[in-house]
Amino acid sequence: MPDRLARTSAFVPRKINLVTDSNFTRVYEVPGYSVVEVRGRELGSQHRDAIYALFRLKRDKVSVPNPDYRPGTFISPTWTFYETRTSWRELIRVMGRTEHVNNLLSLVHVFQEIQQVSVLIHEGRSLVELDKIKKTRAGGALPDGRGSAAPLITEVTWEGAQLDSSVVVRYGPSVLHMIEKAHLVSINADVQFRLKGDHAKSFWPFIDSQPAHAWIDETRLAELAGRDLWAEKETSATRAQFRKDCRQAFADMVAAGGLKDWREEITGSGWRKSRRYHYVHAAPTQLEVDLARSAGQAAAQLIA
Repeated sequence: MPDRLARTSAFVPRKINLVTDSNFTRVYEVPGYSVVEVRGRELGSQHRDAIYALFRLKRDKVSVPNPDYRPGTFISPTWTFYETRTSWRELIRVMGRTEHVNNLLSLVHVFQEIQQVSVLIHEGRSLVELDKIKKTRAGGALPDGRGSAAPLITEVTWEGAQLDSSVVVRYGPSVLHMIEKAHLVSINADVQFRLKGDHAKSFWPFIDSQPAHAWIDETRLAELAGRDLWAEKETSATRAQFRKDCRQAFADMVAAGGLKDWREEITGSGWRKSRRYHYVHAAPTQLEVDLARSAGQAAAQLIA
């Protein structure tokens, strides 16, 4: 999974009451990690799941002749992109759902909505960094081509609405760049698809993509949910509800097998008291794996 997609707030933590206005545009920032711009409509948890399912499947690198190529110019003679060829049945299976026509029709509807959207993954990892990149570009210097933005998915086509109908997805230049440059992270997607709550689906990719981390502040969780807890529109009631959502999300991650345990810590004082959530991954760390392997080898030597 490209790291910007794992550590983004571009998918809001809900499935209903999404903004479907074609003029919808919003920039989502998780400072230090990603700046993602969504145009065309709001994306929710169901869209995240569909895109995550795609990235679990095999993809091929494809090069085709560029019809605009002219010898002696700087235009590349070929177009290069990544492509996933699959079926509705395989996508539904990857998502851990029943291979039923109702799930197929829901997934078709989700992909139709994804086609309405341009998801631009900016090079800057914060709005401050993005602003510096834009100023650098305005000055005539382009450091390593940074500052570009391109659609997440350039093309989605399918032959029909049968379980075994083929589905073809082509990825945009930004995804190609992240794959080529290995800006990827490993995520336990089985846990992702077992999660019940929308907030858990927003938090888990960020948490699982950084296994060395053992806690996360609620301000970061709020960023992952696309909100600022201390903005003027937030009240003590909305913050209390968000904290309830966070507690439910961590319980959900435990139930789904992603975390062993978690606890909530109150930080700060006065009316700006905040929360920090400590957690323990269910999957063993690399050190634990190495220790277990060494113990097994020692036991085998003793038996021998």
